[in-house]
Amino acid sequence: MGTIFGIPPQALFGQLLLGLINGSFYALLSLGLAVIFGMLNVINFAHGALYMMGAFVAWLLLTQLGIGYWWALLLAPLIVGLFGVVLEKTLLSRLYKLDHLYGLLLTFGLALIVEGAFRHQYGVSGQPYPIPDALKGGQNLGFMFLPNYRGWVVVASLVVCLSTWIAIEKTKLGAYLRAATENPVLVQAFGINVPRMVTLTYAFGVALAGLAGVLAAPIYQVSPLMGSNLIIVVFAVVVIGGMGSILGAVLTGYGLGLLEGLTKVFYPEASNIVVFVIMAVVLMIKPAGLFGRER
Repeated sequence: MGTIFGIPPQALFGQLLLGLINGSFYALLSLGLAVIFGMLNVINFAHGALYMMGAFVAWLLLTQLGIGYWWALLLAPLIVGLFGVVLEKTLLSRLYKLDHLYGLLLTFGLALIVEGAFRHQYGVSGQPYPIPDALKGGQNLGFMFLPNYRGWVVVASLVVCLSTWIAIEKTKLGAYLRAATENPVLVQAFGINVPRMVTLTYAFGVALAGLAGVLAAPIYQVSPLMGSNLIIVVFAVVVIGGMGSILGAVLTGYGLGLLEGLTKVFYPEASNIVVFVIMAVVLMIKPAGLFGRER
């Protein structure tokens, strides 16, 4: 078989697949961050820790209660979302009238506490989580081998991201949410419970992080460090896409995942920094991000 730009097709498409899978996690996590920032004006630095919590909840459901992957896909995001409700009601709701810096510092502290608690209880060694039987094996596409589970992750991520974008941008509920960020007093005058809407929005944002954690568990080992290893890149994705931009977070997440994969093929030494180089260039040219709006 020939080569493409001097690269064997199997190696090129294999790295593109890895980039697409990484991009799926970037998109899901940055989507949650964008929802929370766009609706609540909170920079949720605890997002990586909540992603890790989602993976650990799935692992605990399996090892302690025998609850498998498919139920964990539903239960783990719900549990993480309920934890988010408690956080919003007890801590974050006190900061909405203050500068963004206070929210960032609080959520950064929360991330350290959550990660430290899991590290104290389970150590730093990764815990294996098996791929569900229905998604074992793979498909021979001719030019590459596609593992079924990785294909599932890409499809699930696309469906969730597209559904969330439609719900926020194209439905009446999304219109209420966007109106509440601009003028909460006016929206409340129409009989809408804005504080409850804010709480549920935060819970939904962190539930997306929990869902990403469950999807990641069979691919990466479940570890207290898995969130902190990813959160800096995800914040770079959100900044490049535009803070609070739902569409920007999703498109930039997939795009940067693929770009990272291509960089690993053609210049592996730069693969760990290419996202940050792009972020620096975008900030110089368009400080609000590719899809962001100047405020």
